[in-house]
This record gives sequence, structure tokens and C-alpha cells, in this order.
Amino acid sequence: MSRLPFELLLALRYLRPKRTFVSIITLISVLGVTLGVAVLIIVISVMSGFDRDLRDKVLGFNAHMKVLQVDPQTGGHVLLANSAAVIQKLTALPEVRAATPFAVGQVMVQSQPDPPAQAQIAAPMLRGVDPRTETNVSRFATNLVAGTFNLSDHGLLVGVDLANHNRLGLHVGDHVAIASPPELERLLKSHKAGKDEAFLPKDFTVRGIFDSGFYDFNANIVIASLEDFEELHGLTNAVQGLMVMLRDPERAKAAKAQVQTALGARYQVTIWSEEHNATMDAVMVEKNVMLYILFFIVIVAAFGITCTLITFVVLKTREIGVLKALGATSRQIAWVFLSQSMGVSVLGILVGLTTGILGVTYRNPFLRFMRSATGLELFPSSVYEFYELPALIIPGDIAIICGGSLIICLLAAAFPVWNASRLKPVEALRRE
Repeated sequence: MSRLPFELLLALRYLRPKRTFVSIITLISVLGVTLGVAVLIIVISVMSGFDRDLRDKVLGFNAHMKVLQVDPQTGGHVLLANSAAVIQKLTALPEVRAATPFAVGQVMVQSQPDPPAQAQIAAPMLRGVDPRTETNVSRFATNLVAGTFNLSDHGLLVGVDLANHNRLGLHVGDHVAIASPPELERLLKSHKAGKDEAFLPKDFTVRGIFDSGFYDFNANIVIASLEDFEELHGLTNAVQGLMVMLRDPERAKAAKAQVQTALGARYQVTIWSEEHNATMDAVMVEKNVMLYILFFIVIVAAFGITCTLITFVVLKTREIGVLKALGATSRQIAWVFLSQSMGVSVLGILVGLTTGILGVTYRNPFLRFMRSATGLELFPSSVYEFYELPALIIPGDIAIICGGSLIICLLAAAFPVWNASRLKPVEALRRE
């Protein structure tokens, strides 16, 4: 004889598959809960993956902190001439791991193919770096897909998307001509003055091709040495600012206060969360909004459980009357149907959890299959900035989704359970 309470035994018996209309409704309820939970897990995991990968790419190829010098009279940025002394102050602080000078400016790059008629032109951002210290604050040197991290003698690193055939068609060893805005401006002024002054763009050699994993960096950034940048832009022993790597990027706000105190008001300190705050906040807001919106799928599925229980209560009215006549309490009757609802809910949540995790695991193979089957790019890197659909399963999010779904399903069962428990034996049998 089973030792299970009779409420649970009855609930399991009612859940046993039968070829009836009620069994079909029960199956639809389970599938509804499964769909809601699976979609929630997949979407929230993808949004979490976007947030994580965006942070990794930004922190891997951009500084945790930037230090710029400010003109106290105008409040505008000025060139930093004493970068070595400032770096020495920064690296003495406990929160700072490393620092390096940098300069950034837009340039015009022209490929030099054979024949010359097929030359391509692009206008990326040129980033001047110190090769001796750049490896301490970024991953450009370790993310090369071709060539070496060699910026000597007008060496250049280009992103994989800028180098591809649709843009410049570059390979390691190719030469490009680079012109800077100051040179073009000087040429324009000479032309307006009626002078026939001409200049030759600087010749650079592609020494390496990097893949940051982030489309915007790969398509719009080229790397050269600070000396070559200064030559192109007419600077003399001056840089635009310093890029700083922190020991813990999550403590960037505390580090900012520490650095600002050490350097004084003549320097402006910005941290990574301030520069990219809008993008990252947008991802988190979208994640939270999607969580609320997609929970409505579970609510709709919960209505299926309500309909199933109402149908069961109507069909089992006679049995309820008999049980109450034999001494069953209202609480025991309520537990019969509540256990039935819990069985449907737990089954749907478990299957949805399994389906959702499988969907997250095989998301990119599925996208590749759909691309090959339909010819459509469902996740274009030029739009979303990533080459594969990112995802991150966070246990806390899974707990909220599964727990919230269970609560919604049990609340949906409240009315029919309450209605069944308050039936009186005489009235229940009289209805039959």
C-alpha cells in the first residue's frame, strides 16, 4: 500500500495520460509553460551575453581609464607634454596596474595594389601607441590573426574587417598611403592661395592584422607608433593623453577619485563606464524590459492551467462530494487540485529549462543552419558588432525565471482550487 497522502495519489491519477479532451488541455498547458520558460531563458541569456561580451571587448581594447590635460583658462583639452612624469605618478598608486601614452585622429588610408586603378580608400581612426607599454593595457598584440606586433619603420596594424576585400583588400606586407587632416588642410589652403604646393602621403607597411572580436574596432581602427602619429599630425614630443589599466575595473569609481586627487584639477579623468555607459545601460534596460514582457507568455500559459483545473473540478464534482461525505476536509480537497496544478507547472518548467539551455548551447549552429538554408544573415556583425550570438546563463536569472513561472502558475490555479474546496457534499452530489 502506498505511503503517499491520498491528495497526491489522486492528483497523480488525474494527471495520468488518457485519450480525453481534458488530457489534451493538460498537454497544451504543459507546452505553454515550456514555451514561456524556454523563450525567457534564451532571450535573457542572450542579453546577459551581450552585456558580458561588450564589457570584455571594451575593456580588452580600450583603457579602464583615460587621463587628459585641461587648460585651466578655457577648460579645453591640451596636449600632454610631460607624459613620463604623469605615468610615474599613476603607477605609484595602488589601484593602477599600468599606463601608456596615446593619440587618436582620423586619417585617410589608400591601398596600393597592382594595378593602381583598383586602389581602395577608407577613413579609419589612427591610434598612435607606444609599443613598449601598449601590451600592458590592451590586447591588440595578442589578438593578431596574421603578422606580428611590429610598428617600427612605419609599421601598421589593421583590423580584419578593414583589411578584407570589401574594404581595402590588405595582407601582411602590403603598402598603404596615409594622409592626415593637417596635411590635407595645408594642401587646401595652398590651393586657395593660388600656390601649386603638393605633398606625398606617408607610406606605411601592414605588419599585422588583428581581430578584436568587435566589428567597430576591426573596421574603423588602425594602429601605428606614436612617433609616426606625431609625424603625420605635426606634433612634437606630445600626446593627447594616457590610457590606464586598473587592477580591478569594477573599482573604477574609487580609482578615479584616487587618481584625480593625485594629479589635481589640471587633469581630467574619465573611466570606462562613463565613456560607454549609454550602450551598456541600454543593454541592461532592454534585458529587464524583455524579462517583464516575456513573462506574459507564462501568464498566458497559466490561463491554460486555470482552464484545465476548472474543467477537472466540473468533471469531478461527484467525486468531490463523495470525498467530503467520507470525511475529507476542504484543505485536503484543495491540495488534490493544487498538487495537480503543481505537477503541470513543474513538468512544464523542467522541460522548458532543458529546452532553453539546449537552445542557448546550440544557438550559433542553428543560426548558421538558417543562414545556409535561407541565405539570410539573421545576425549581421555590421549591425550587432559581434560575429557570433553571445549568451551567458546566470544562475540567478534562471532562478528568477523558474521561480516566477511557478508562482504565476500556482496563482492561476487559486480560483478553481478554492472553488473545489468550498463545495458542500450535498450540493455536489445533487448536481450529479
